[in-house]
Formats: sequence, C-alpha cells, structure tokens
Amino acid sequence: MTTELASPAPPGPAGTGEPAGHRWRWFALAVILAAEVMDLLDVLVTNLAGPAIRADLGGSPTVIQWIGAGYTLAMAVGLITGGRLGDLYGRRRMFLVGVLGFTAASALCALAGSPGTLIAARVAQGLFGAVLLPQGLGLIKEMFPPYQLATAFGAFGPVMGISAVGGPILAGWLVDADLAGTGWRAIFLINIPLGLLAALGAARFLPESRATHVSRLDLPGVALVSLGAVLLVYPLVQGREHDWPGWAFAMLAAAIVVFAVFAGYEVRRQRAGRDPLVVPALFRRRAFTGGLVAGLAFFTALTGFSLVFSLYLQLGLGWSPLRTGLAGVPQALGMVVAFVLAGAGLAQRLGRRLIHLGLVVVLAGVTGMLVTLSLAGDHVTPWRMAPALLAVGFGMGLVMAPFFDIVLSGVQDGETGSASGTLTAVQQLGGALGVALLGTIFFDGIGHGVSHAVRITLVAELGLVLVTLVGAFLLPRRARDGH
Repeated sequence: MTTELASPAPPGPAGTGEPAGHRWRWFALAVILAAEVMDLLDVLVTNLAGPAIRADLGGSPTVIQWIGAGYTLAMAVGLITGGRLGDLYGRRRMFLVGVLGFTAASALCALAGSPGTLIAARVAQGLFGAVLLPQGLGLIKEMFPPYQLATAFGAFGPVMGISAVGGPILAGWLVDADLAGTGWRAIFLINIPLGLLAALGAARFLPESRATHVSRLDLPGVALVSLGAVLLVYPLVQGREHDWPGWAFAMLAAAIVVFAVFAGYEVRRQRAGRDPLVVPALFRRRAFTGGLVAGLAFFTALTGFSLVFSLYLQLGLGWSPLRTGLAGVPQALGMVVAFVLAGAGLAQRLGRRLIHLGLVVVLAGVTGMLVTLSLAGDHVTPWRMAPALLAVGFGMGLVMAPFFDIVLSGVQDGETGSASGTLTAVQQLGGALGVALLGTIFFDGIGHGVSHAVRITLVAELGLVLVTLVGAFLLPRRARDGH
C-alpha cells in the first residue's frame, strides 16, 4: 500500500540516501503523543474514580463496570475499521474528527447527570478514540524517514510510563480535591483543554496523507463482530444482577454462533474477491491463534486486576481515591522498568522466553498479593502490598514489551495489517472482558465480605495468567523467526 503526503520530503543527511521526512514532524509527534495520553488516562482514571461516580450518580455496582467496559468495548469494535477510515478519507482529517469527537464526548461525560448518560458518553469516547489512535501510528510512519523511526516510536515508552505512574495520582487528587465542586467530573474536564490543544496542533502540524489504493469497508463484518462482542460482554456484566437468568446464558451461546457466522462470512467474502475484515488464513496459523488466546486472557487479567484492586481499597478498606492511586505506583513503576530492560536488548536475546519469564513473575506477584491480603486482612498497608504489586507490574511489562512483535512474526507480510488490527481489537476486547468478568466475580463474592471477594478474584486472575502461559508456547521463539 502506498501513501501520499501533502508535500515531498527534502533529502536526508548526506550519504544516507533517505528522505528527511515531514518538516514539522517533531511537533506533529508531540500532538500524536498528547492524543495517546488522553486515551491512556481515560482507561486508568475511570477505574479509580468508579466508586465516587457511583456514589454521586447512583445505580447498581454494574455502573462501575459499564463505565470501563463501555469504553473498551466500543474501542475494540471501532479499531477494526479505524485505520481504514484514515486510508479512505485522509489520516489528518480522521485524526481531527477523532480528537474533536473524543473531546466533545469527554465534556458530555463531565456533564452527565445519570449513569445511563455517562455510559453512553463513554461509548462515544471509545468510538472516537478508535478513529483517533490508528491515524497517529500511520502518520508517524509517513512523516519520519527510516533512520528516525526508532527514535519516534521510542518516545512512546517514557511518555506512556510517566502517564501510567502519574495518571492515577492525578485522578485521585482531582477527585479528593473536589475543585470548584467538580469532584470526579474533573477527570473528564481535563481532557477538554488537552483535546483542543491537540486539535489545534493537528490542524497546524500534521500533514494530510491517505492510501492511493484502499479496500472497501466490510460493513457486514463489522456488524457481526460488534453484535458478537456485545452478546459476550453484556450478560457477563448484567447476569449477576439478575441472578443469572436463562437469557444470560442464551446470549453467551448466541455470541459463539455469531462469531461462527462471521468466520464463514469472511471466508465467502474473500472467495468472492472482496477484502475481508479479517483475513481467514490467519486462523490457520498456530502462532496467530495462540497469540489471540494468550492476548485475550492476558489483557483480561491486566485490566481486571486494576479494577478489582481499586474497588478493594476504596470499597473494602475505605481508602480515598488519592491514597488508592498512590498505592498503585509500585505496579506502574515495575511496568516502566520492565519496558526499559526489554528495550535494552532483553527482548531480542530472549524472545518468547521473556514472555514466559514475565508470566511467571506475574504469577508470583499475584500469589504474593493473595498471601499478603490473607495474612494482613483489613490492616494491610501500601508498603506491605508494594513488593507483590512491583512484581505484578514488572512481569506484565516483560510480557507486553515483545508480545505484538513476536505474534506478528508468525504471519506473512501481506497479512500483517489485518493481523495487527485484529490483535489491537482483541487487546481492547480483553479490557472489556476483564472489567466484566473479574468485576462480576468480585461483586458476586462481596456478600461474604470484601476480603473474600478479592481473594476469589485473585484466584481467577491466576487462572487467566496460566491460560496466557499455555497459549504463549504456541508463539514463534523470536520476532525475527518470521513464520
């Protein structure tokens, strides 16, 4: 696939024979990073602010789950076509649509007067985020010459790391400070100036680029995937509240049927000479199917752990949002350190073994947390939890750093675009399932006490990590192994 930039790139450094890239590329990179930070913060801070939101707006415990699951579910569905919209209509244009829509949806979140309004606004945030995020990655590849690509993508690590550490602390402070009576609404209001600045920067510094040869959107495929995802997540969240009626299990069974219909439709679409949403041949590749299973289980565990940890500290121990945010710092720091070590050569030297090592560390960390909470009970302190949280974060970082490269090395070059889009969507779907599944286990067990609820949830967390470990054995040994 070829692309067009608004203006040709000047020559690069003498002797390289490579273009220098877009003139304003470093300013443009800052704009793209600002958009990434908005998305990351909205995932992190809503888990922490959930109890305060429910206390203000009312509703059942499922409100807390839907605030997170609505966003990630919409993001998962939208990401499947978000990148292709940029190919069709221009990446700069779609970036602007995404960032302005995300900002407007953030304002609606801040103004929400009922749980239903807030959840609807969160879904809108997820859909616009799915339009926004893929454009940034595509623009970076177009703006930067090959000799600067590693530096450009390397900027994501520190920025995301700082956001992961500082985001929950900032959110906790904003909720506790109750600035001008805004309370939890401030975590959404902060997106408005950031989003407007990103939009102004995009209009000024981002070049327009689009693909010269693009495939048409597979709208029936999108509809089937969306229906299947909703049928899967909705009963997991709502079933517990209604004492697991028959319709909940019927919806779960229907989800399997819908995904099977989707698979058959994609095969027929490809045979008819039309571009499928997901290349069917991918599912015949052991590395890719193993990666999907491992990725779904891992990101379910990752997101679910963050939610349940926040709920336990606030609902169970009565901690403030700020204290809860500070308590999670060891996990965020562990993840940042792991990313740095993996990027310094560990990922290249160890390959798939780094994923295995990371999962073993996560197992040790979750087990340590289970033991710590069992022994300390309601008298647990942040310092007593810190070693286990550090291990959980460090292990998760070791897994995430090489995961996508290794999975994608198991597919052919012509399948990379479809495979990467599917993996990213599965990552977000895992986030929705984590909130739905582990959140439901936690609230289901809360009748026997919060300590019991968090312990059984951590046992489920261990099971998900073990599933990830088994699936990881299907992956290629190293990213450079190809297929």
